[in-house]
Amino acid sequence: MASDDYTDRDKKQDVAVLHSMGYAQELQRSMSKFSNFAISFSIICILSGGINSFAQAISSVGGAGAGIGWIVGCLLSGMFALAMAQIASAFPTAGGLYHWASILGNRFWGWLTAWLNLLGLITVLGAINIGTAYFFAGTFGGLIGFTGTDMQVVTFVAVITIAQALLNHLGIKVTTMLTDVSGYLIFATTAVLVVACLYFAPAIDISRLWTFTNYSGDAGGGVFPQSDNMGYLFLLCLLLPVYTITGYDASAHTSEETMSAATSVPKGIVTAVFWSSIVGWIMICSITLAIPDMAVAAGQGWGMFFGTMDAIMPAGLKTVLFAGIFIAQLLCGLATVTSASRMLFAFARDDGMPVGSKALASVSPKYRTPVAAIWTTTVLCILYVLLAMSIKVGGTSIYVIVVNSTLVFLFLSFTVPLVAGMFAYGTAKWPTPGPWAMSGGVYKLVTVLSVVGMGVILFIAVAPPNERVLYVVLGFLALALILWFAVENRRFEGPPTGSRIAARKAAIAAAEAAVGERR
Repeated sequence: MASDDYTDRDKKQDVAVLHSMGYAQELQRSMSKFSNFAISFSIICILSGGINSFAQAISSVGGAGAGIGWIVGCLLSGMFALAMAQIASAFPTAGGLYHWASILGNRFWGWLTAWLNLLGLITVLGAINIGTAYFFAGTFGGLIGFTGTDMQVVTFVAVITIAQALLNHLGIKVTTMLTDVSGYLIFATTAVLVVACLYFAPAIDISRLWTFTNYSGDAGGGVFPQSDNMGYLFLLCLLLPVYTITGYDASAHTSEETMSAATSVPKGIVTAVFWSSIVGWIMICSITLAIPDMAVAAGQGWGMFFGTMDAIMPAGLKTVLFAGIFIAQLLCGLATVTSASRMLFAFARDDGMPVGSKALASVSPKYRTPVAAIWTTTVLCILYVLLAMSIKVGGTSIYVIVVNSTLVFLFLSFTVPLVAGMFAYGTAKWPTPGPWAMSGGVYKLVTVLSVVGMGVILFIAVAPPNERVLYVVLGFLALALILWFAVENRRFEGPPTGSRIAARKAAIAAAEAAVGERR
């Protein structure tokens, strides 16, 4: 939707929906439908997860991990996206998942969802930027002596995360301009990569894409442990698409900055997942077909993408492609800062944080952005990266453990409001769907399939060699329960409902006046 198609009537309708849920229009509503799509597409970023984790497709069941595994994993993520879009259309707020779980379930489910989502977003931001650091080390790092040591990675991540936060600080228009560019850049760079892979491939054996070969253990560079169970290995290859195709909740978190949010946000969620899945599959398959020798490539483990590019690609073209991929990965982190900070802002707005909620819920009158939430997210991410790169557990960096924990936290934060919505649909909590909606029967079927998908994701996230992930998740849930019953159950009221919404009328007017919002 172009801004000139967004009328005063449309704006008043968006603001009226927000007011009906007890919130002021403090953030600047200037994101178009394309920009809402682009921010999720940029976070998904097939050139980030799809490249940095490419080895997971091959070092399990070979080419079938790309040709078949990617499709299965994207279908899992697609079920979550469809169910999420149905709720986002009815409840378009920056709180997104947290807000949905609260009003469709109860205070506890909302509070738990908020912490799951916050933890997932902050750690996935760290994982994305760590992946970018390693990509830079493998491509351009040699030019400046950047070899990817732990402290170099921490410093690199700190610098780029601060830059990403600064751009977020300067206003949503700056962020959306860059994520819009990112959307086009991802399409263009992927197109060049696909054509180059197919053109320079020594030979193309299309049967690779459905051929199962056991590359576990040393044969796959140690990416996965040795196993003779091909079914188990196939499930492990789903880690690539499931990790890559996530982050589309960004469209929901920027609802209050999106024009005609009730229709633009659900479309942004669904189209971002659809195009990332299709284009990503073409890219992953093209790289697989371009590999000169599958056994040699598999043995390179995490370095197989670089090994393949070095083997087939002219140096000049490879440099251009790597530059495009690197920029896309930087913008992926930029979009993730946006998503995480909006979630933190929305939770703090309802006094969800034990300390500092008022500051974290503040909005800059000049930039119309949640400045304190942006910089708090940045500091937490840097601290996480410092810990993740320095702590070793049994000789393994805790980063490896936390990346898979992130998957569980994010998808659990998706699952809770989806299940709550399935039971609330058609009741007093959710009497009518939003303007973007599937039929009630289809919606509930999609939600059930999402729950099944959560079971699959939980299994592959805690499967060997990541058994410790289960302990991390269970430890977090135990701590959350203790905090809830000891403190938060008596303190946290959740989003405004009923008479509390009416009572906030004066506060809403004051908040909008403070940031210069025209009523």
